[in-house]
Amino acid sequence: MTGLLNGNVAVITGGASGIGLASVQRFVAEGARVAIGDISDEQGARIAEELGDAAIFVHTDVTDEAAIANIITVAVEKFGRLDIMFNNAGNQGDTSAMAELNADGFDRTLALLTRSVALGHKYASQQFQKQGGGGVIISTSSVAGLQGAWAGAAYTAAKHAVIGLVRQAAAEFAPLGIRSNAIAPGTIMTPIMANAFGVPREDATEFLAYLSQELGPKIPLGRVGEPEDIADVAVFLASDLARYVTGTVIPIDGGASAITQGTFGPDVVRASAEFLDGARV
Repeated sequence: MTGLLNGNVAVITGGASGIGLASVQRFVAEGARVAIGDISDEQGARIAEELGDAAIFVHTDVTDEAAIANIITVAVEKFGRLDIMFNNAGNQGDTSAMAELNADGFDRTLALLTRSVALGHKYASQQFQKQGGGGVIISTSSVAGLQGAWAGAAYTAAKHAVIGLVRQAAAEFAPLGIRSNAIAPGTIMTPIMANAFGVPREDATEFLAYLSQELGPKIPLGRVGEPEDIADVAVFLASDLARYVTGTVIPIDGGASAITQGTFGPDVVRASAEFLDGARV
């Protein structure tokens, strides 16, 4: 590693698995100290212990405003400052189709995926200003924030809204030296992907391998994404290499959103159903 984040302190929510975990590991490898926020206490604590003095774990439910404020406070108390806020926590939320929309499920999904991002901006920007200005905010959107048909109505709306928040943040915070950008992952092989289709935890690894085999050839770059693909771009956006980048959204999807989606959505459902019915790699 090249030390791109030497001396920086980051908060990464959803940092105990998938994209968040890969980002925590990569940020630490690049020289950052990281506060890991997640609701998976045992796993989060284990990861922080493995990383030693470079990381701490803070139980963080991002649907709770006080919890978002708290992890920033704890990070500053432990490491002395905050330089990077990575709003990454999330899951598939309510998967209802629009015609069967559940109002409570819709609200919960937006609280998790959108309101948490707004509040992450709020409290990170306040801390940056206490320190004299400057700072980086990264937020996880999705290709579902760029196109329809990748997910349910609530998730699609929430991820579109994240992009709107990032653009608004660029307008409000650029004069303060604070950069805000979004990443838009495509089909990334994480436990959330398996959970979204009801695959038992013990079958998740095999399911993801099967999905990779079935879907990879349909993506322009010829493979599905891995959490490390997202972590690499997050490091870039967090570093001084992106010092002139704000208000942008970077799709990390192997080119999938650059072309007509075609039958990709139904293909995911079909492949998942075949797996659950007994198909294996």
